[in-house]
Amino acid sequence: MDPLKLVALDEEDLKIVSAHVQDAVMKVGDLVFQKREKRFALGMNRFAWEKEKGGLFARRHHERRRSVLHFDRVLAVRTAGIDKTKPEEVLSLLAVNFLPGAAPSGTVELIFSGGAAIHLEVECIEARLSDLGAAWETPLRPRHGA
Repeated sequence: MDPLKLVALDEEDLKIVSAHVQDAVMKVGDLVFQKREKRFALGMNRFAWEKEKGGLFARRHHERRRSVLHFDRVLAVRTAGIDKTKPEEVLSLLAVNFLPGAAPSGTVELIFSGGAAIHLEVECIEARLSDLGAAWETPLRPRHGA
């Protein structure tokens, strides 16, 4: 299978990236801010939504892939509901949003289950999502209550 590689340079692009990382899981220790490089990166196990076809119960086997999502031109990082002293704690990513500021700057908002969030103050949207290796099979498909 071809690894997924996406670039987001505006809000519409970021919505596409958000759809691909919905339900990705990661550990707190997988979150890295490289202040000098103005880069924030998240290593994750991404659910391969692009492989899902048909209805809700169309497949018995699903895929996850090891991926990295990184943002460049990050000026500051704020977290809520994330304990950095617990690097093994697992987070489940629900959405990535953009809150515009004085164009082209703004805040990239990473929303996690349980009310946790990360806010990235950015000069502009510049994000990349890259799969790092082969997929593995999982019998579980994320479900969301109505």
